[in-house]
Amino acid sequence: MNVKAFGAHAGDQPLQGLNITRRAPRAHDVQIDIAFCGVCHSDIHQVRGEWPGTLYPCVPGHEIVGRVSAIGAHVKDFKAGDLVGVGCIVDSCKQCEDCDEGLENYCDGMVGTYNSPTPDAPGHTLGGYSQNIVVHERFVLRISHPESQLAEVAPLLCAGITTYSPLRHWNAGPGKKVGVVGIGGLGHMGIKLAHAMGAHVVAFTTSESKREDAKALGADEVVVSRNLDEMAAHAKSFDLIVNTVAAPHNLDAFLALLKRDGTLTLVGAPSSPHPSPQVFNLIMKRRSLAGSMIGGIPETQEMLDFCAEHEIVADIELIRADQVNDAYERMLKGDIKYRFVIDNATLVA
Repeated sequence: MNVKAFGAHAGDQPLQGLNITRRAPRAHDVQIDIAFCGVCHSDIHQVRGEWPGTLYPCVPGHEIVGRVSAIGAHVKDFKAGDLVGVGCIVDSCKQCEDCDEGLENYCDGMVGTYNSPTPDAPGHTLGGYSQNIVVHERFVLRISHPESQLAEVAPLLCAGITTYSPLRHWNAGPGKKVGVVGIGGLGHMGIKLAHAMGAHVVAFTTSESKREDAKALGADEVVVSRNLDEMAAHAKSFDLIVNTVAAPHNLDAFLALLKRDGTLTLVGAPSSPHPSPQVFNLIMKRRSLAGSMIGGIPETQEMLDFCAEHEIVADIELIRADQVNDAYERMLKGDIKYRFVIDNATLVA
């Protein structure tokens, strides 16, 4: 079927209206009419060719929410009209150890929601800046938030799970001191989630002006990371620090804040590497420097259910599709609190 979309034909060209083709639903497929799609910093890196291997035309978008409009003959768990979401994954090998454990995000055969090879035209996946999408039922997620919050739910499909997964893996909760570096699209979700889990949450920012914002999101304390005295006051005290910053920076300043056996986990994905940390910052306290990438499908569903139970959504600014290019420039300037979301109805406006 032919659908309207918004994407780019080259990395040096702005996004524009496109016509793309979606396959008809197969036996285990779910067709979703997309209501809203979040705008992720990864979208900018990929569509502009800042990450290698961008396939054009590139239609970004992996924070997708909408309603089921059709199902394949063998689909049993979804029906037309259901509120659903699709995150960063639309397929995997379904046979490896990672897939068996519900960690499809680490499968070598993981198929991303956009820019991954597929038999469908044009030979690679096309994302959620579009009217609809067709996805294997395994990778469709139920949404139990009220429909009135659907736009605010969209960023949970990437920003939410990207921060939820390391918080769960490293057991954030009561009695744990957790830091969140960066108060942006990812960081604001990390603060909300860690607070809801019962941890003592410390937000790190380079901007004094964000101190009250971070407290409003649920931070117990806020540290301006450029203030050496404020940083030193927290030396050797953190169980976990989740670093959401998507730009290269010095990691040693945060490693020094970890207690023995503490972990600094990176979830922000810069376009060029961080400077290498000092080895002695790791070995002297048996500290760990780790990474975490989104989450598997079961954990993503768990995250959505947790957020519904705790009434957690993203803080967003709703935009029209033709405002995406301006939104990208504003994101690069940090001019958003805290996530842009596209109203996909405007693709045909």
